[in-house]
Amino acid sequence: MENFVFQNPTKIIFGKGTETQVGAETKKHADKVLLHYGGGSIKKSGLYDTVVKSLKEAGVEFVELAGVQPNPRLTLVHQGIELCRKEGIKFILAVGGGSVIDSAKAIAVGVPYEGDVWDFYIGKAQVKEALGVGVVLTIPAAGSESSPSSVITNEDGWYKRGLTTDHIFPRFAILNPEFTYTLPNYQTACGAADIMAHIMERYFTNTKDVELTDRLCEATMKTLINNVPKALVNPTDYAVRAEIMWTGTVAHNNLLGTGREEDWASHAIEHEISGIYDIAHGAGLAIVFPAWMQYVYKNDVARFAQFASRVWDVDYNFFNPEETALKGIQKLKEFFSSIGLPVSLREAGIDDSRLEEMADKCTGSDTYTVGSFVKLNKKAVYDILTLAK
Repeated sequence: MENFVFQNPTKIIFGKGTETQVGAETKKHADKVLLHYGGGSIKKSGLYDTVVKSLKEAGVEFVELAGVQPNPRLTLVHQGIELCRKEGIKFILAVGGGSVIDSAKAIAVGVPYEGDVWDFYIGKAQVKEALGVGVVLTIPAAGSESSPSSVITNEDGWYKRGLTTDHIFPRFAILNPEFTYTLPNYQTACGAADIMAHIMERYFTNTKDVELTDRLCEATMKTLINNVPKALVNPTDYAVRAEIMWTGTVAHNNLLGTGREEDWASHAIEHEISGIYDIAHGAGLAIVFPAWMQYVYKNDVARFAQFASRVWDVDYNFFNPEETALKGIQKLKEFFSSIGLPVSLREAGIDDSRLEEMADKCTGSDTYTVGSFVKLNKKAVYDILTLAK
């Protein structure tokens, strides 16, 4: 196990009716906020009215900025930065899923910065300060409600890039599983793939002697695998939705990665797919992760066999652990397919005409690599995309 520092300052407020606390919670941080959200779903569900009522009762003024899309856009972030500066806003309330939260975080770091906020996402500048962010979560997927990360898409070239800094941990996050009842099954499934990927990016590691976090990862994955099919059959089962929502938070609040090297190659590769083709991030991960596994599993057959045995209950073949490992990869693909996700580019309607472009964007050069479990250069990324066809 490696040395580590674990700190997660986000206050989680979880359960039925907790959205009514948003006004009082926000008032602790600001008297005027930017209310940031996506399309019309929070208005159809009644959440918008509840949030507005709670803010008014608490004496919190707000300015609205709607329109966040999946794979949130830099253009809207720029609009939010200018709006916050114009209105003197020092706190942002994000109501929605990971895209809304990521957009809010980008605005938060952009307001006090004199340059272009995109500088942070391409490593040209380091974040030194940010506005505060609060969250009312509606989609369990990205884990952005208690993570220090944000991912934004730049329409100029369709580059999708991430930022990680402790300055953007949300101050609080309100999670009511009831507001996930109306999610379309496909969105629930995409969220599950995203959550699963966050765990696997940490699980597949070269670090030895990490039994505790291995088993925490395995238990979190098994909880997700057990509950997602139930949610697709009975979307209003509170117990099931609660398990999925809390799993999404735990998967990406950094706890599962303590003391171990993490990978993140699959996310880097997927960002090029959804950056260009604008597919759901979770759907892209369902395509990339099995292909990545097929490419790298020989780096540590025992770990992949452990994944198969402990997570998917595959009988461990001690005489042929590679057979066990391959069965685990197949089980993952079958799970993604069973919940309605594509497991190949072809199934997502994507041809192979831009594989080289995606590999080039992912690595930037022939010498730069992504990932830690196996360091992948441009050719390796291209080969993985080819396996994903």
